[in-house]
Amino acid sequence: MSVKRVFVIVLDSYGIGWLPDADKFGDVGANTLATIVKSEKYDTPNMKKMGLFNIDGVACGEGVENPIGSYGRMAEASMGKDTTIGHWEIAGMISSSPLPTYPDGFPQEVLAPFSEQTGRGVLCNKPYSGTDVIRDYGEEHLRTGNLIVYTSADSVFQIAAHEELVPLEELYRDCRIAREILQGKHGVGRVIARPFVGTCAADFTRTRNRHDFSLIPPRKTMMVSLKEHGFDTYGVGKIYDIFAGQAIDHTVSMTCNEDGMEKTLAYMDEDFNGLCFVNLVDFDMMYGHRNDIDGYANAATVFDRQLGQFMEKMREDDVVIITADHGCDPGFKGTDHSREYTPMLIYGAPVKGGVSIGTRSTFADIGATVLDMLGVDERLDGTSYWDLVKK
Repeated sequence: MSVKRVFVIVLDSYGIGWLPDADKFGDVGANTLATIVKSEKYDTPNMKKMGLFNIDGVACGEGVENPIGSYGRMAEASMGKDTTIGHWEIAGMISSSPLPTYPDGFPQEVLAPFSEQTGRGVLCNKPYSGTDVIRDYGEEHLRTGNLIVYTSADSVFQIAAHEELVPLEELYRDCRIAREILQGKHGVGRVIARPFVGTCAADFTRTRNRHDFSLIPPRKTMMVSLKEHGFDTYGVGKIYDIFAGQAIDHTVSMTCNEDGMEKTLAYMDEDFNGLCFVNLVDFDMMYGHRNDIDGYANAATVFDRQLGQFMEKMREDDVVIITADHGCDPGFKGTDHSREYTPMLIYGAPVKGGVSIGTRSTFADIGATVLDMLGVDERLDGTSYWDLVKK
C-alpha cells in the first residue's frame, strides 16, 4: 500500500523516561509522561489505542490488547537535550558534538559587538527562567533601554524586551544581529526573541510574539532530500524557525497547541505529496518549563481529542508519526529540559497495528523511515523501521 502524505507531529518535550546517560545531564529520575498521567486532567484514549502504554519501559499506564498503531521508544544519540538538536535528529542528522552553552553568561567578544551594533546595553547575562528574568530586570530595562540577555541550560541566546520600548521589528533585527555574531565556536542553536508587556514587575507577561533564529543544519535533513526528489514540505509552528527555513516550502505559525492542530487539520484538505512536520510547543514552553503538571496533562488531553479529528480525516495513503524532541518533566527538579526517551507512534491505513519496534538507538530512525515510506532511496543518519510496520 503506497504512502502519499506523512505527518510527523512533535509533542515538544513529551518524554517517557530518563535515558541511560541521564546522569551526565543531571536528569536521573525524570519521566514526563509518568508525572502527567497522575493528574486528573490527563486523558489520552487515542494515543493509548495507538500503543502509547504498550511501549517498552512505559509502566505508568496499562497497554491495550490490540493497538491500532505500531509503537516504539526512541533514544537520543545526539549530545544534547534541546529543541534544535532533537528536531535535527528526528530529521535524520545526529549531532556528535553538543552546541555551546554558557552557564556563566556570554563573553565580551560576543556582547561587545552585539551592543555596538544594536546601540543598546545588556542586562543580566546569565542563565535565568524566562518569567523570572522579566520580573527581576524588566523595570531596569524600561529605565535604561538596555536589552535583557539571558540563557538557560540549552544552547540559546535569548533577548527579552518590552514591546512598547523596543518594537518587535527592532527586537527581531537585534536577534538577527546576534545570529550573525553567534557563529563558529559561539554558534548557539537558537537566538530567541522574548517580547513582553506590562507596567511593572508584578504584571510583566511574555507575549506570543516570540521568534526563533536558528542555525542552518550543517548537514542534509529529510526535508532537503524530499525537496530534491520533488516532494512537498509543510511546516506548522516552530518547524520553519528550527530549520532556519531550509527546505520548508509552506509554513504557518500558531498561537497555541490547539491552533497548531487546527492548522494541521486545514493542511489535510490540501492535496500535497510529501511531508507535513508539526511542532506543538506549548507542552514545553507553557507547562514543562513552568512546572505546571495539570496544565501539561490538560494539554495532552486537548491534543488527544484533536488527534481523534485528525484520524477521522486521514486518507488511505496518509501516515502519521507522533513523537517528541526531548523531555521537560514538570514534576522534576528545576525548569529545564530533561534527557529522556521519546515515544514513537505510527498509524494509518498502510501501517500494521500492534507491532513494537522496541527501543531505537536514535531519533534519526524517524527521518530514515519517512524517506523510506515515500520511496526516497537516500541514506541519512538512522535506520528505517518501515519494513517492520508496513502492511
